[in-house]
Amino acid sequence: MRGSKRTEKPLSYKSPLMELQAIPKPNQEEVILHFSHPHHPLVLMNLPYLFTCMGCKEFGAGKRMKCQICDFELHDFCAFAPASLINHPFHYNHQLVFYTKSGGFLSSRCQICSNSAKGYVFKCTICGFQMHPCCAMMNWEMNFPIHQHPMIISQQLNGDVGILCRICHRKKSGLMYCCGVSCGYYIHAICAKEMINGLYENGIKPPEKSKMMGTSTLKLASHFIFGIIGDLVEGIGEGIGESLIDSIARGRCASMRSKLLPSN
Repeated sequence: MRGSKRTEKPLSYKSPLMELQAIPKPNQEEVILHFSHPHHPLVLMNLPYLFTCMGCKEFGAGKRMKCQICDFELHDFCAFAPASLINHPFHYNHQLVFYTKSGGFLSSRCQICSNSAKGYVFKCTICGFQMHPCCAMMNWEMNFPIHQHPMIISQQLNGDVGILCRICHRKKSGLMYCCGVSCGYYIHAICAKEMINGLYENGIKPPEKSKMMGTSTLKLASHFIFGIIGDLVEGIGEGIGESLIDSIARGRCASMRSKLLPSN
């Protein structure tokens, strides 16, 4: 297996000129105002439960930047994503630019994990290569806590559904990491992300899409509505805007009371 890693230049060649721009690491008391959530500050927190990142729209657990007012949450690596990546080992020929959305009318996928790219993404403007911020945190060669040997990503195994992943215990298409000393240990790149986004560390398995679709959609919709209200307040003036929101709240309370209290 070690002999084959040097022949996989389209994906796994480690460039000697790799210059990943450093992502600032927040300290334990960091509070930021993020461009994606300008109305409330985000606080660095480490909580052992599942969340959906409002940036990349993918799951996470443990460390996150969280709004304590409306529960808006971002992966720390999404909140501190650089504007671009230069000579990334997965795409060393071209610069990768950070986008808040992949863009386009057709469904697009990350070319590392094969999951849909619904939010934050690093994208090549020349050839269209793209990957999630979480996938950008991975490298050509990784030391994962699940295995004692270094593991190397292999493009030659892309689409080989005959190999069993040691994390999900399934056979499916997609890029895989294989043991660097050829001991027969394989994991999907998409499963390896669990050791980047905090799920593995917190003992959480990614839920099935059908179970989380309703909750995630509702959360995304609520943050969209809050954003519109915030822009409305800013546009018409804080005093009038706050009065409007207060009236809406009183109306909702009156409506709830009329449903709960018996009529005379």
